[in-house]
Amino acid sequence: MKQPLAYIHPAAKIPSSVVIDPFVTIDQNVEIGEGTRILSGATILEGTRIGSNCTIFPGAVIGAIPQDLKYQGEDTLAIIGDNTTIRECVTVNRGTAARGKTVVGNNCLIMAYSHVAHDCIVGDNVIISNATQLAGEVVVDNFAVIGGGTLVHQFCHLGTHVMIQGGALINKDIPPYVKAAREPIAYTGINSIGLRRRGFSNETIRDIQEIYRYIYMSSLNVSDAIERIEAELPATKERDEIIQFVRNSKRGIIRGYF
Repeated sequence: MKQPLAYIHPAAKIPSSVVIDPFVTIDQNVEIGEGTRILSGATILEGTRIGSNCTIFPGAVIGAIPQDLKYQGEDTLAIIGDNTTIRECVTVNRGTAARGKTVVGNNCLIMAYSHVAHDCIVGDNVIISNATQLAGEVVVDNFAVIGGGTLVHQFCHLGTHVMIQGGALINKDIPPYVKAAREPIAYTGINSIGLRRRGFSNETIRDIQEIYRYIYMSSLNVSDAIERIEAELPATKERDEIIQFVRNSKRGIIRGYF
């Protein structure tokens, strides 16, 4: 259903099941999936791909060119997955030549006034609370929960199932399954409540806690801790994921506060 007061470029690919409210602007080279609703005052710009059964709230701007002076007008994308909600005044910029696309995954909730900058990769089932700002080329893995007003430095990587305190200033990588809080941002334990809600067993949670005891509660440096973990703890999916995350970290992981 397309309201006559909306502007829709004739080249946009929009199924008849999409609901478009008055005063929406949809540019050329836009594709929107079945069952999505675009509320009044939203702006969907060139290079945007929106999945099925999404809701885009008033004032949101999806697909604007990057706020990056290195951008030279190259054709890039802003991709929103299925079943994702983009609340009021959220901005999701297109990619640059660095990655060619900015991605927000499936089943995400991006709350009001948040910004997802160029070339960010946001996974599935992520919650980004109000007024959070992701700088360019940030990666947020599946099931991360980011508290309101958080500022994330460019190139940072936030691991799967993390829980981050509102108002955090993040300039280091945050490894999987942890809670991060305080100022400066620090490891404050395992996101055990979130993990239980998502079906992790008590045994698995204990195994994750033991891994982080080596990293954050021993006298070992991070490299030595990882070597000890590999030598002394049984291989599990979670163990290997944490080891790989830490070894691949380009900015280094957050410190412990203990």
